[in-house]
Amino acid sequence: MPQKTMVEALNLALDEAMSADESVLIMGQDVGVNGGVFRVTKGLHEQYGRDRVMDTPLAECGIIGTAVGMAVYGLKPVVEIQFSGFTMQAFDQIEQNMARLHNRTMGRFPMRMVLRTPYGGGIRAVEHHSESRETYWAHTPGLKVVIPSGPRNARALLAAAIDDPDPVIFYEPKAVYRAFREDVPEERETLPIGTSQVVREGKDLTLISYGAMMRPAREAMEDLIDEHGIDIELIDLLTISPMDGETLCKSVAKTGRCVIVHEGHRTCGIASEIIARINEGAFEYLEAPIKRLTGYDIPFPYFQTEQYFLPDADDIIESVRETMAWE
Repeated sequence: MPQKTMVEALNLALDEAMSADESVLIMGQDVGVNGGVFRVTKGLHEQYGRDRVMDTPLAECGIIGTAVGMAVYGLKPVVEIQFSGFTMQAFDQIEQNMARLHNRTMGRFPMRMVLRTPYGGGIRAVEHHSESRETYWAHTPGLKVVIPSGPRNARALLAAAIDDPDPVIFYEPKAVYRAFREDVPEERETLPIGTSQVVREGKDLTLISYGAMMRPAREAMEDLIDEHGIDIELIDLLTISPMDGETLCKSVAKTGRCVIVHEGHRTCGIASEIIARINEGAFEYLEAPIKRLTGYDIPFPYFQTEQYFLPDADDIIESVRETMAWE
């Protein structure tokens, strides 16, 4: 089984989708000749031509609006916005049309499209290049929101997103793009959208995370098991919306304790929704308050101080130990 980075795995998923279905096309700034700012679309322009891998002007609202029109007429556009912070320039088209048009037309017009965009910190970028605003889209009815954590599930989830009949926001953790390699099967593989993954089963505490934060979560899990004797159950959320509350509640009902980690802002963040789901579905099983470890309620800092904003393995270990000590 070949090993790939997340960039290579995403490129493979796009190649497979375009090869199998001529209605799939790619569009965005620099996705063609240059292969994308992170080279996710490298080589696809040469292989499929400019009619299917299209460079666009620097106009995010126009890019999404054009893709919406394409989807109405039966195409399956996969749009790249260079950094997630710049989806704000297309907010009107995403919220008013991409998310609503299928419902607005009572099912008459399809909206099979994917908006891919790198998100999150960890690469020492400047303003508007490191945001984690997945909560905006999870709060928007009509959109599915998917965030992979590694090469294999990135390839499988992007394939599923392109196949999906609904519009999908596909957040790619750029800190993971080339951080490690992972076995990716040669045969095409998909993962169901709306289902989280139990990475490791345990009995003492449920640790929930997603995206780039899965790396420090795994690191912390290993230390907690080996050095502190805490049997961690680790869950990778994978899909933010629709959220797999059943798996989360089932896990917490078993362990009785829970810590949630994400790099987005704390107030009204994804952790808040997870806590609400657990309170609704597994409150009677809780042995300690649920703890959330998140980014701060400030604009994402410049690169000199970003390491103080992002949760790390030591922060997770401390949060887990505090939760285990609560009586």
